Amino acid sequence: MILIVDSGSTKSDWIAVDENGDQLLEKIRTKGLNPAILSEKKLFRTIRKSNLLLENSDKVTHIFFYGAGCGTERPRLLLYSVLLEIFPNAHIEVNEDTMAAVRGTVDHDDQAAIVCILGTGSNCSYFDGKNLFQRVTSLGYSLMDDASGNYYGRQLIRDYYFKHMPEDIRVSFADKYNMDSDYIKFNLYKQPKPNAYLANFAEFMFLNKDSEYIKELIKTGVRLFTRNYIMQFKDVVDNVPVHFAGSIAFFAEDEIRTVAKEEGFTIGNFVRRPIDKLVDYHIRNLKKTMN
Repeated sequence: MILIVDSGSTKSDWIAVDENGDQLLEKIRTKGLNPAILSEKKLFRTIRKSNLLLENSDKVTHIFFYGAGCGTERPRLLLYSVLLEIFPNAHIEVNEDTMAAVRGTVDHDDQAAIVCILGTGSNCSYFDGKNLFQRVTSLGYSLMDDASGNYYGRQLIRDYYFKHMPEDIRVSFADKYNMDSDYIKFNLYKQPKPNAYLANFAEFMFLNKDSEYIKELIKTGVRLFTRNYIMQFKDVVDNVPVHFAGSIAFFAEDEIRTVAKEEGFTIGNFVRRPIDKLVDYHIRNLKKTMN
């Protein structure tokens, strides 16, 4: 049994397939497994809450894990050790989520591209067809993550409290969410995963995209992301497509295309969830190694 995992800070999708790529179990979803945020104890607890994973742990021969927070060695090794203890018979590879976005968006394995993630968090890398390059080290949701779900959640809350929202939008926002200041501060400063809490507010944008305020809010975030992330690679951006993965990117496609025209870069593919193409990638490469 081969497990392929696509994990963000909010949720993780697990697909179990055989060597032909045929699905063996129903898709499993757990909470997000970000080892840069979660302790070893919480990582164990999250995985062990899935009875299906535990019942089949001895049958797993390979795990290909892609996750937020796996871009540096210490958290990557932490997650590796947790997975190895739960799945002792498995060959395990832990990759950062950007590599999932690469393999889930490029049209062929050796295509060069700039690949962006806009989900709960955000990131951007250059893939030259073989290797992945990042020129800025992420400092996490509180300082970076432009145009991500948590970025937009933060902007919406600020605009609500500073009264920058149009009144009709402000009323709708307060109807949908608990905007009590003590409740918000409790979730931000005393609860785990404040980044995921903030990202929950981003759904509001896509339910109200007919509002000019919302459209401009989205474009402002995308312009910031373009300046700080995509234009890290201004030496190659004119020669390669720019692909996007993640729910925020998927639902903000129109606004991203508008900003791309303003900034002069070429849009490639939009993929909400890369995991299906990851299955194809790994089955194809496993068969190569077996032949």
